[in-house]
Amino acid sequence: MKQVLGIFLIGLLTTASIVVAADKSPARKPNIIFILADDLGYAELGSYGQTKIKTPHLDKLRDDGIKFTQAYSGHAVCAPSRCTLMTGLHTGHSFVRGNLGMPVAGQLNIPADTVTIAKLLKEAGYSTAVCGKWGLGGPGTDGVPWKQGFDVFCGYLDQWRAHNYYPTYLYKNGEKLPLNNPEFAAHQRLKQPLETEKEYFERFAGPDYCTKPMIETALDFIDDNKDKPFFLYYATPIPHVSIQVPQEDYEQYKGTFDDTPYLGEKGYLPHPQPRAGYAAMVSHMDRNVGKIIDRIHALGLDNDTLIIFTSDNGPTFNGGSDSTFFESTPLRGLKCSIREGGIRVPFIAKWPGKIKAGATTEQPTALWDMMPTFLEACGETKRIPKGIDGISILPTLTGKGKQAIHNHFYWETGGAKAVRMGDWKGYCRVKKGVDGKIELYDLKTDPKESKNVADAYPEVVAKIQTIMTEGRTESPYFTQGLPAPAVKKWREEAKIRAEKYK
Repeated sequence: MKQVLGIFLIGLLTTASIVVAADKSPARKPNIIFILADDLGYAELGSYGQTKIKTPHLDKLRDDGIKFTQAYSGHAVCAPSRCTLMTGLHTGHSFVRGNLGMPVAGQLNIPADTVTIAKLLKEAGYSTAVCGKWGLGGPGTDGVPWKQGFDVFCGYLDQWRAHNYYPTYLYKNGEKLPLNNPEFAAHQRLKQPLETEKEYFERFAGPDYCTKPMIETALDFIDDNKDKPFFLYYATPIPHVSIQVPQEDYEQYKGTFDDTPYLGEKGYLPHPQPRAGYAAMVSHMDRNVGKIIDRIHALGLDNDTLIIFTSDNGPTFNGGSDSTFFESTPLRGLKCSIREGGIRVPFIAKWPGKIKAGATTEQPTALWDMMPTFLEACGETKRIPKGIDGISILPTLTGKGKQAIHNHFYWETGGAKAVRMGDWKGYCRVKKGVDGKIELYDLKTDPKESKNVADAYPEVVAKIQTIMTEGRTESPYFTQGLPAPAVKKWREEAKIRAEKYK
């Protein structure tokens, strides 16, 4: 009997040791959900001071996570900003530095050998998806998402098609996804307001709002990959104009503001109450973000998931939008400008157990920091490409480890350059490839860039000038006002593709 009991006890100990060994198995790599709004201003969320637009889900995200007060987009317009996100390179080094493109053919496509964050995460064992607006390569090119590391795609390839929220089709996994909407131009102008709101919805809407298949695909992707690590890039096209939103969303704000009908005089589609329509779009976006967060919670994945929300650039100035009324940014400049208002954006991150709830940081960061941040978060620092401009902000997010600091941040457009170096912001206009006189601002005391102090700090100006000259490479497509023969060739090829894929 004693011998049998001894064997039984040994068996129990052996079983226990197996359980302990199992408990010591490597921890699951975190899921990464990156949500990118389109043209959302720094102060268009409640957690950043907005009072007219309701964003309860994003405000809760902020309460549960960390808020950045000095986060930057990659550029002041769509495509180049998204390129910095995908590649970890700022616009002095990235392949796409402006919105070069055409309808149907899409934007200038990133090359086949581009090292994207999606490719790197796939190599690390992640499932990958992008839902929303792509903007880095149209049909028939190497720039499409399914050739750049994404397993799943649902949305717009072409930024121009994204001007209409009721398109006749989207793309899903390389094929056209038909939508039950009538064909109509996304840029129209009325001579006078239509008699009823019903007429606006009849002329400038349809049964299928574009974000429905996008959010459904995103949620299905989460469900399908709940037992393994995944990377979801939800690139919502909202709130980029045109101002279009389902009528049930519009009803939330109808009659709330002193609104004048927008007739399309600044591009895009008319709307009977543009302020109400714009606010409704932002709240619609907020609800979709809430659906993603709720799905993660329902699956018990909260502690395993890093969620980040930000915007691709500052608020816009056309299409019936009213950034002044909504006080969309307290800073100088809007979209298309690399003044602070065009590039400083909201940035919120949540990761229960890793990120302290309710935290706030003044640590500067930019979209090109996301590649190294994601790779460090999943324990894949060896995969961080050499020579990128990004620096991981994981220490700032988690409060653990020493945060590396950028020597500088750099942005360029076709007609301007900007550098942030510490609290200094240098800005100059560029004409026909020649830099103009540098303006200098102390962002710590003058975040609105109202007082040019360049004459008082010539040594700082000299350092910034060196960065503007030496901290970039030349591009055959984006030449800052000089002739660019490569563009002509690209446009000729794009016309052929546009005809083929229309």
